[in-house]
Amino acid sequence: MSPWTFFKGTRTALITAFATSSSSATMPLSMKCAQENLGVRPQTAGFVIPLGTQLNMDGTALYEAAAALFVANLVGLDLNLTQQIIVCLTAMIASLGAPGIPSAGMVTMIMVLQSVGLPAEAIAILLPIDRLLDTVRTVVNVQGDMMISVVVDRYTKDKDISV
Repeated sequence: MSPWTFFKGTRTALITAFATSSSSATMPLSMKCAQENLGVRPQTAGFVIPLGTQLNMDGTALYEAAAALFVANLVGLDLNLTQQIIVCLTAMIASLGAPGIPSAGMVTMIMVLQSVGLPAEAIAILLPIDRLLDTVRTVVNVQGDMMISVVVDRYTKDKDISV
């Protein structure tokens, strides 16, 4: 499947994700787009997309890692390679626990900041721009859920996955 076909098929869900900043609220539309526009079987979409909505917060993980490195730079703290890896790992783990609701990543962001000794108060620097960035994070999360559903469906096309 070409990227253009994928983005055209997911457009409605991605616009909704941008508008709501909630992958949970977008989940029914994501499932519909995956099935009707991308040709994903209902069994695959019904398993992969809800699971991804809860666990696949890749946009949140990317944001938290980048934001923590930004805050470190802003407060004048040079993070060594080990600390940068800790930030990335903590961001990945923290994103697994983030619910699919608006601005949920700000709660887990505190854990990422404190993992390398950055002050939790620095989150105030990120709050003014969080609403805009939250919409983009949600689009990345929803896009990843639908992309994985297409990949899983293609790899299991010949398999009987009925339960």
